[in-house]
Amino acid sequence: MKNLAIIGASYLQLPLIEKAKEMGYITHVFAWAANDVGEKAADYFYPISVIEKEEILNKCREIGICGICSIASDVAVITVNYVAEKMGLSGNSVNSTGKCTNKHLMRIAFEVNGDPSPKSILVDENTELQDLHLTYPIIVKPTDRSGSRGIYKLDSFVGLEAAVKSAMEEGFEKKALVEEYATGQEYSVEHISYNGVHHFLALTHKYTTGAPHFIETGHLEPAPVDDQTRLRIDEIVSHALDSLDIKNGASHSEIKIAEDGSIRIIEIGARMGGDCIGSDLVRYSTGYDFVKMVIQVAVGESPSFEKVCEPIKVESKFIFTEDDIAQYENDKKDGLVLKTVDFHPENIGHITDSSNRAGCYIRRVK
Repeated sequence: MKNLAIIGASYLQLPLIEKAKEMGYITHVFAWAANDVGEKAADYFYPISVIEKEEILNKCREIGICGICSIASDVAVITVNYVAEKMGLSGNSVNSTGKCTNKHLMRIAFEVNGDPSPKSILVDENTELQDLHLTYPIIVKPTDRSGSRGIYKLDSFVGLEAAVKSAMEEGFEKKALVEEYATGQEYSVEHISYNGVHHFLALTHKYTTGAPHFIETGHLEPAPVDDQTRLRIDEIVSHALDSLDIKNGASHSEIKIAEDGSIRIIEIGARMGGDCIGSDLVRYSTGYDFVKMVIQVAVGESPSFEKVCEPIKVESKFIFTEDDIAQYENDKKDGLVLKTVDFHPENIGHITDSSNRAGCYIRRVK
């Protein structure tokens, strides 16, 4: 039986569930019961939290799965790789998982292997913050969260204690990083890896709200950079993927390019980029079926680079205000909207991070 386990049931996982069914797999979806779309889309749904890796492992052994995967979720990566390693399936090692889901361990790996990334200091509730030697501006972030949660930019010592406390509260291990602020335009890089070979797929130009929380407002693909810069990015990121022992599956790398052309790695996730980057933008802008590749690698097959559509220039747009809704309606009238992913206008005025924005849609760029 072609039984495929999928960790997570939110709208972010829906493209993965639908693609797996299209490919002929029986989908077994695991997540805390929350009436998410994936619960209904799955062939079989199990109300087990994504962090309950032992319980999920036992159920997967009972089912007899041929692969396990997830997209756009750092938390799910831990369970995906744990189950894959225990069952001898395609994935990444538990050692790699630690470096990919804990930003402090990631920074250590980058430093040891000479990968360019900001300097950082690990802090917790016992750290004497006034004794730290810091050069401002700085970034404060949790060690183990994503989606712009708990991120603060500070230009002085004022507010540092509150920012660290908030960042620690957002994290699972209740620790935070205090890092130097990397300047420049931010991009993300999508790769698919198979048996240790990394394949560059797409470079995304990122738009954010800026300081203090840097919530992403949109993404553009392909990013407007020259071929030489793109090749240099691929080389730097591929080396960093090796530093993190990422050998199989999707990866999402966030980088900044300064005015002098220098490149620094902000962080890397051993999963497809969220915010519709991996599930939609890569396909529209490159013609590659990235979601299909994730499933192929998860079941131990080489990813297919067959073009499934003609590449076009696209961007994702996120809704924060009433003006954004008006822009969305105008884009629909102009025939530019390719897909409406999420729409929650009731969130306007209450947006604190990437998880509670008021909507998302994808449009063709003229």
